[in-house]
Amino acid sequence: QVQLVESGGGLVQAGNSLRLSCAASGRTFSSYAMGWFRQAPGKGREFVASLGRSGSNTAYADSVKGRFTISRDNAKNTVYLQMNSLKPEDTAVYYCAASSMIGVVSNGAWYEHWGQGTQVTVSS
Repeated sequence: QVQLVESGGGLVQAGNSLRLSCAASGRTFSSYAMGWFRQAPGKGREFVASLGRSGSNTAYADSVKGRFTISRDNAKNTVYLQMNSLKPEDTAVYYCAASSMIGVVSNGAWYEHWGQGTQVTVSS
């Protein structure tokens, strides 16, 4: 069982940056692929980024490619999402998730564990 706790959300102006963190409990963090998803008001959950167990393979949604970077520190049981050049349309609740699938996983249905989410609000 993995428990995930996100942090680092907040209110920022467009063009600025934020770094989200997701701390995982348990000793098996390195055996999970990790992902970030988001949900804006009135919209469905959207894939943002994912990376494999070692952190060497990554995948990004087209909407964030070149602006967001996902990374992980298996020694700290933590996954990060560095968000640069933020836009108002990035406003959403951001969730981290863990999947036992091998490789990068962009389909939320394949994630077994989810955090509670952290709010990111980007003002224009």
